[in-house]
Amino acid sequence: MQGFVDFIQAFLDLGATVILPVAIFILGLVFGQKPGKAFRSGLTIGVAFVGIFLVIDLLTLNLGPAAQGMVDRLGVDLNVIDVGWPATSSIAWASVVAAFIIPLGLVVNVLMLLTKTTKTMNVDIWNYWHYTFMAAVVYTISGSVIQGLIAALLFQIVCLKVADWTQPMVSDFYEMPGVSVATGSTISYAPFIYLVKLIQKIPGLNKIKADPDTIQKRFGIFGDSMVMGLILGAAIGALAGYGVGDIINIGISMAAVMVLMPRMVKILMEGLMPVSESARTWLNKHFGDREIYIGLDAAVLLGHPSVISTALILTPITVLLAVILPGNAVLPFGDLATIPFVIAFVVGAARGNIIHSIIVGTIMIAISLYLATDIAPLFTDMAATASINLPEGSAMVSSIDQGGNLVNWVIWKIFAIFN
Repeated sequence: MQGFVDFIQAFLDLGATVILPVAIFILGLVFGQKPGKAFRSGLTIGVAFVGIFLVIDLLTLNLGPAAQGMVDRLGVDLNVIDVGWPATSSIAWASVVAAFIIPLGLVVNVLMLLTKTTKTMNVDIWNYWHYTFMAAVVYTISGSVIQGLIAALLFQIVCLKVADWTQPMVSDFYEMPGVSVATGSTISYAPFIYLVKLIQKIPGLNKIKADPDTIQKRFGIFGDSMVMGLILGAAIGALAGYGVGDIINIGISMAAVMVLMPRMVKILMEGLMPVSESARTWLNKHFGDREIYIGLDAAVLLGHPSVISTALILTPITVLLAVILPGNAVLPFGDLATIPFVIAFVVGAARGNIIHSIIVGTIMIAISLYLATDIAPLFTDMAATASINLPEGSAMVSSIDQGGNLVNWVIWKIFAIFN
């Protein structure tokens, strides 16, 4: 058993940039692609994800210190540190239940495809860590492996159903036919799509046009996505109290994010489309004219400029919310770079309208901070059990990504009633 656990952990340690190409290569072979073509598709997707994660790292390295600078200037003392998704995923995979999640999750996904209860074939195995964290939470409060696995499967089923529901928007707005997104940190906020629809009916607000194309037409060069990245990045640096040189540096870094992310997503689609076409041909041959979506990491949605623009504006708003919300104890830090993932579905539902997305995003993040505060004691116990090094001076830890995840919180509370 321990050997199997070690094998799974070693495979996961390779990261999404290895796991996804392997999964795509195997899928290509299953769907009748020649080995050379399948290998090229997998490799292209691997290269694209390396680029995407490099850009995300650029966000992380800039937004984390900037947020700390803002908090220092405000002089607040919040005793729960947002440790970010890397530490959260480590807590998840250190759990007793971790070794069961991938094989069980794959079996459930296949069964749901066969029974036509989902259209999503989720190849984003790396992000199974969200299911694993859910299992670890319930195992911690119950001591039951069975209850933990049931909780993980409930989380997975919700992810797959939401992926099916949101796929038309992913295909239409994000221009990714045949692709769906089942990433746990993104699907949790899908219910807020209804709030977007409500805002779009409010007189006055529904007349505001604030998508990137409209902004560029109205403001010329200042509406260009690259220039917007420069301006928003510089504004974040100024709010953090940076000197002129550092303000320029973070501005150029954010401009680079706005330019590079769409290019990386374009490369990813070059690798994905041949596999998607082969899958469609194979499925039509064996099951008739049936639609199947390939589930990918929500990072593929970050290529749209309205997603990054909204996320950059929400960064100082998140810090301000943490300071002014009564009862909040979470200091945003590690997961600030995951804000684009959190708001991706909302931006899509808003058709790229940045104003509408910011309004709904602010409400979402406020709720997320309260959820992350509520789970902090349990989260801290799990971190200690997993031997995660806690940030110096922090009383407790949590995470906006999974600690503030609405689906995770609801399932946790349901199981807590019976334990």
